[in-house]
Amino acid sequence: MVLARVGGLVAFFPLPAFRSTPAPVRAGLALTLTLALFPVWPDLPNALPTVTQILIWTFSEAGLGLAVGLAVAFLLEGFQLAMQIVGLQAGYGYALTIDPTSQADSSVLQVMLMLTTGWLFFIMGFDREIIRILAASFVRFPAGSWAPSAASLDGIVRLGGNMLVTGVRLALPVAAILLLIDLALALLGRMQQQLQLLSLAFPAKMLTALIILAALAPMLPRIFSTAAERTMASIWRLLG
Repeated sequence: MVLARVGGLVAFFPLPAFRSTPAPVRAGLALTLTLALFPVWPDLPNALPTVTQILIWTFSEAGLGLAVGLAVAFLLEGFQLAMQIVGLQAGYGYALTIDPTSQADSSVLQVMLMLTTGWLFFIMGFDREIIRILAASFVRFPAGSWAPSAASLDGIVRLGGNMLVTGVRLALPVAAILLLIDLALALLGRMQQQLQLLSLAFPAKMLTALIILAALAPMLPRIFSTAAERTMASIWRLLG
């Protein structure tokens, strides 16, 4: 039962390059966390459960782990969404690389921020907070006692909405300045039609985006900490 709950969390845990690691490594991580939680392992009833009851309990435990893992994934995906918007506006979409988390085509800015937020997640101790949440979940919901409810599903939906809000709010300042550059170049092109502004648009926008991101970089830890604390509070509310 404990392994099913931990395995559900590990399945969605957004570690860099974790999804591309061999299955035995991921299974070993889930088993190690399960053994580390031995002091809070729940006591099962004395009556011998049937196979059907064991299957129901297993799916229930995996569902709770998936809910917690999905909440953490929403946290990091919000920053990925912001960089996707900025990358498309700044022209970095033409230089794609491979995201080590999703194995999909991603811009350089997305990969850079994915590695940065993954580092911040561990350096700020939110990985230990997840382990504390797992330990507390077995006190609040012993094996097989958790079931999806309207309140828990609403909390997950709200976290998904917060992901979109975080991404848009982070990307809007940079996107607005890049839009002003597009307008300025468009007006200049109307006044001087012989100028080859298309060759200047990409370097200007890419350089401007880098300058703005460099100026906003010192604020990233505080922004990430605030968003992560809000996510952890939502997970605690999910556990009641």
